[in-house]
Amino acid sequence: MGESAPLSQTTIVSPNTSDPDWWRSAVVYQIYIRSFADGDGDGTGDLAGVRSRLGYLRDLGVVAIWFTPWYASPLADGGYDVADYRAINPSFGELAQAEALIREALELGIRTIIDVVPNHVSDQHPWFRAALAAAPGSPERERFWFRDGRGPNGDGIPTRWVSDFQGETWTRTTNPDGTPGQWYLHLFTPEQPDLNWNHPDVRREFEDVLRFWFDRGVAGVRIDSAALLVKDENLPEVPENPLPGQHPTVDRDELHDIYRGWRAVADSYAGARSLVGEIWLPDIERFAKYLRPDELHTAFNFDFMARPWDAANLRASIDTTLAAHAPVGAPSTWVLSNHDVTRPVTRYGREDSSFAFTAKRFGTPTDLELGTSRARAAALLTAALPGSLYIYQGDELGLPEAEDIPAGLIQDPMHFRSNGVDPGRDGCRVPLPWRGTAAGLGFGPAGAAEPWLPQPESWARLTVEEQESDQGSMLCLYREALRIRRHVAALTESDFAWVEAGDGVLCFSRGPGFLSMTNLSIAPIELPEHDSILLSSTQFVFGRLPPDSTVWLRTQH
Repeated sequence: MGESAPLSQTTIVSPNTSDPDWWRSAVVYQIYIRSFADGDGDGTGDLAGVRSRLGYLRDLGVVAIWFTPWYASPLADGGYDVADYRAINPSFGELAQAEALIREALELGIRTIIDVVPNHVSDQHPWFRAALAAAPGSPERERFWFRDGRGPNGDGIPTRWVSDFQGETWTRTTNPDGTPGQWYLHLFTPEQPDLNWNHPDVRREFEDVLRFWFDRGVAGVRIDSAALLVKDENLPEVPENPLPGQHPTVDRDELHDIYRGWRAVADSYAGARSLVGEIWLPDIERFAKYLRPDELHTAFNFDFMARPWDAANLRASIDTTLAAHAPVGAPSTWVLSNHDVTRPVTRYGREDSSFAFTAKRFGTPTDLELGTSRARAAALLTAALPGSLYIYQGDELGLPEAEDIPAGLIQDPMHFRSNGVDPGRDGCRVPLPWRGTAAGLGFGPAGAAEPWLPQPESWARLTVEEQESDQGSMLCLYREALRIRRHVAALTESDFAWVEAGDGVLCFSRGPGFLSMTNLSIAPIELPEHDSILLSSTQFVFGRLPPDSTVWLRTQH
């Protein structure tokens, strides 16, 4: 994957070690770099744009920023097809700028978390290019999953595994003489060949990648598709109902040894360098094993994010999540969306407000006014829960999903691999609106090229500039919620207890003096006894909390 570049003399930084447990209650802001801010005016977000907006992130009140992949990549899957882990994508900047960003953010009290994609690399990666040039059975091919096809001519795919992006998981190569060759495995797109994690080269390389970035001051790593790395080398078909640990590509027991090695690397650095896993598992006990003290620090809570706007559903998810984390002493994570998921304002305004990739379709109606009310309430609900909070860029502005992207501009492979049925994920990746009403809405400097994806005209009312002067805006709600979260002692602890308040109401205390109440019923409700109102997602109706609202109360008990 390339040689480790020497550190610039001016870029050696070390995250503040005064709080080794910062990750346990951190507010982390996810940056999809192509769409955050454009510094050089070419229509694509970049490191210069992020550096120019660090003050915005400080004022928002986050303690860490998580970057989706910023590495050299052909961008066949939004950067999750990495060609070089030690180089920045030229459209985003260069390594020296990343080092400067890490340093400048830390000076503002903001740590940097980067994405690592260990399941696969780009088909342009040097390792894979060498594998294609080498013969079957060569050492170069052993780093991947090359196999002969089935049948006398090798025309049959080695397995019938289904891609996470729909379709087949094997692509056939072509020999130098033009004849069909072996097949290679890719759980995602053909441009993302899967690595063979049984190979020692792969394990050594990724531990070195961690060191490369930790040496540059990175405070944490988010691990993409963390439960998929190890495959059953016998390549069996997927059983109808696989037992825990028996799926050929998901949640293999060998994964834990890999992450113990990663944890040892992280723990060898001063301060806490956190490891965050992207782990989708229905088995809570299996999920919790990844969070043992010698493995990952935290893992994303996708169950809560996917639940509908329903009191019983959300309460069940909260209970399940807290119960899963308690035995291993790990903090829960709470998130409402990310770069793959329909934005809350749109999702919560639909008849079915849950989320599933297989259910995404064009033309699904939504009530944006209702969705906005629920998204405001959900923002306070999640910010009051114990653990760490992740905010996807633009959710603090109340941006809806951009669902009117012209067909010719859609770029997401999920759309194309579904034969155009799935609208894809571009709708939550549209560049942010910063100021004004002119084309681009301040995404880039004056005279900049049009953003790489078009922004809806209605977003002119949702710019940062507009919302900063409106105390009732989504942005001001987020800023105040995060300010309170920093300064109210109960919200930094792990205490949590439900307070019964009737059907359709989620009410809980976070230790003495703090109560959060969310009304998911169809009628206004009376507030419990309290000393004062700290923050509310909406105005009260005759002193009562309206439906689809959350309030934070200061109490005596």
